[in-house]
Amino acid sequence: MIQIPLMFNSKKIKPFLFLPVVVLSACASKQDLVSVEYDAHKLKTESDSIRTQFAGSYSDVQNVNDQISSIRGRIAEASHKNSQAFSTLAMDDSLLVHKLDELESRLQRVERFLSVDKKVEPSSVTSPQHLDSVETDKPKVPVLSDTALLHDGLVKLGKKSYSAARKSFSTLLKSYPHSPLADEAQFDLAETYFGEKFYEKAILEYQVVIVQYTKSSKRPAALYKQAISFEKTGDKVSGKARLKELIKRYPSAPETSLARKKKS
Repeated sequence: MIQIPLMFNSKKIKPFLFLPVVVLSACASKQDLVSVEYDAHKLKTESDSIRTQFAGSYSDVQNVNDQISSIRGRIAEASHKNSQAFSTLAMDDSLLVHKLDELESRLQRVERFLSVDKKVEPSSVTSPQHLDSVETDKPKVPVLSDTALLHDGLVKLGKKSYSAARKSFSTLLKSYPHSPLADEAQFDLAETYFGEKFYEKAILEYQVVIVQYTKSSKRPAALYKQAISFEKTGDKVSGKARLKELIKRYPSAPETSLARKKKS
């Protein structure tokens, strides 16, 4: 039997030895690539989901912020309105305090007058019999009607006889406190002080119209003239507050158009 020697070239065989390794390595790389692509897709999906959730959360937060801003705006508006209301009430209270102080001062003057009158010597005092005769001899002046007193006061006011006009209006208010003309008499009484440029006293008398005669047709005019009186005394803040109240309460009153012109 003839043996044929197998002659192998080692240089030619070596490359074939590494071929399975290369093939296996290529398969592994492909699997890794697929795995990486899957992970990348999964991360992208999760990222999109997070972005969607974040967008929704951001929208919810923005809505909450808008609601908070709206609530703060309403609170600020309510606070401003309350501040204005309290300012008006404080001004009214201040004016009423001034009015009371003035009345107390008048009462003190009357009391002083009465105390002086009581100190008169008895010898100088007329006897009751003599007083009766004197009162009988004096002709009694009849009290005019409320209409006549108002007319008389207006005539004197037109002639700028402020003191005499004030006397007629005061007599009407004292003699006929429940007269339907009482509110007009009170307003005209304030007008006498305004005409004399006694603006502080005019403010107090206009305040009586505003507070006591709430349904009077003279109330808008009293608010307007009181605002002017405040401005004349240098209190522009109170004057503007009265004009604002006039515009709000009586938008169709003739004085309101004047008030709007002054504010513009």
